[in-house]
Amino acid sequence: MITGIILAGGASRRMKKNKMLLDFKGKPMIVQTINHMRPFVDAIIVVTGYYHDDIAERLQDVDDVSVIFNPRHRLGMFSSVLSGVKEVDSDVFIVPGDCPMVSEKTYRSLLRGTKKIRVPTYQERRGHPLFVDAHIVSKLKHESPLSTLKNFRNRFDFEEIPTNDRGILKDIDTPKDYEKMLKDEESDK
Repeated sequence: MITGIILAGGASRRMKKNKMLLDFKGKPMIVQTINHMRPFVDAIIVVTGYYHDDIAERLQDVDDVSVIFNPRHRLGMFSSVLSGVKEVDSDVFIVPGDCPMVSEKTYRSLLRGTKKIRVPTYQERRGHPLFVDAHIVSKLKHESPLSTLKNFRNRFDFEEIPTNDRGILKDIDTPKDYEKMLKDEESDK
């Protein structure tokens, strides 16, 4: 079994509005992230925080998605990782909700990897999502919320999976990032 954990707890301060609900290809960005992950997981957990009510309301009709609130979301993204993994005992994919351009081929490539932690790369740069084997998830559950996913990952012999997917590097933090993502999507058509 594989569980997808999508991180959506931030305040979107630089965007100045809830970026998870921004339109991307006719749907909210978070829904596109869910749709790209869905074929490769058995369940999806969206971990919210600052915009919990808005995101939970938008996702109430999306099948097979659980929305959980991270009461410690102000501690940062890693606290949302911990909120998500405490709900599972399976392998996981972990991805920020503002990464709607990760290709299905990337998910497939990560599944074919052999190490217990796998990270995709594009032009030698590491991106999202991260794959974590269930045995390592049990260790992740005991991390301090003041740590980071990168610090945790680096303590293990992780596998880099080369891809041709620049979507693994694209997240949306500012209005300029959002405009660029929309332009890149248009030019890829």
